[in-house]
Amino acid sequence: MKKIVIITGTPTKPSRLHGVVSYVSQQIHQQGVKVHHIDVVDIPAKDLLHANWNSEVIKSANRQIADANAVIIATPIYKASYTGILKAFLDLIPEKGLENKVLFPIVMGGTKAHLLMMEYALKPVLSVLGANYIEAGVFIHDSEARWTEDGKVTIDSEVNTRLTASVEKLCKMIMK
Repeated sequence: MKKIVIITGTPTKPSRLHGVVSYVSQQIHQQGVKVHHIDVVDIPAKDLLHANWNSEVIKSANRQIADANAVIIATPIYKASYTGILKAFLDLIPEKGLENKVLFPIVMGGTKAHLLMMEYALKPVLSVLGANYIEAGVFIHDSEARWTEDGKVTIDSEVNTRLTASVEKLCKMIMK
């Protein structure tokens, strides 16, 4: 069975980005593709900060990535870049660890100018890790994903449409 790994690089849990990732996971399941989550905030901070290559959690995460056909990188944008916690994890992916995988970024930011972060900050790092096919990705403005009174995240319909179309395209790509 084909598999997509979603790496979520937000330092808070729960978050609006987790709501978006949950929606994307449901879309992936509906396409008949297996999905595995790596929530970087759940990795022991000591392993991330000390680049503990021997950590069982890090080894397990890297095995999941190695077994995946595609990888979704989901991150909020802080200070015009992806999060530091995500960078700490990306540094622990082996060289060429993303080779022969389709990469798909999902980023959430407070201004449309943050859209450029995908091109100028995230994609170069993914390329260094061997990613040779990086999809355009989806940018979500902070105002397009909101908390509801019952503690859930609601996503604007236009964003839902873009995410659904992107997930369908991604799943078709890896099913070939």
